Order: sequence, then structure tokens, then C-alpha cells
Amino acid sequence: MERQIEELTLLLLYATSWKDQDFPEGPLRSWKGYSFDALNQLEEEDLIRGGRRSKSVTLTKAGIAEAEVLMKKYFPDVDKE
Repeated sequence: MERQIEELTLLLLYATSWKDQDFPEGPLRSWKGYSFDALNQLEEEDLIRGGRRSKSVTLTKAGIAEAEVLMKKYFPDVDKE
């Protein structure tokens, strides 16, 4: 069950992510209003990065790739645009 929570947390971070207007070529950002246990695990796996004091995280390239796999796993008929 913990792994599913981590997968769905990453999926939600990805689905609600945005590009920073000041750095359009930069990473995707997302608010980190999710379980700290899940966020800490995702950070340990280098799927997200973010300071302990910040209110948002960035998705790494590996995190984006994993989130895209999870989108297909959980929502095979939906494309994120």
C-alpha cells in the first residue's frame, strides 16, 4: 500500500505541475501538500527535489519519466498537455 501511495503522490505532483515563468526551460514544479513520508521517499529515490523549507518541489527527469509511466498505468486513455 505504501508504494501505491508514493506512486499516486508522484502522479498528482506531475498532474498539477507547472513551468516556472522565470525559467521556462527549467524543471516542472509542484506544490508539496502531500504526505511527508511519501515526499521523503520520492526524494530519496531522486524523483523529486526540494528544500525542507520550500512549499514546492521540482520533478527530476527521472521523476517525470516515472510519472508518465504511471499516467499510462492508472489512466491509459488520458494524455497530459
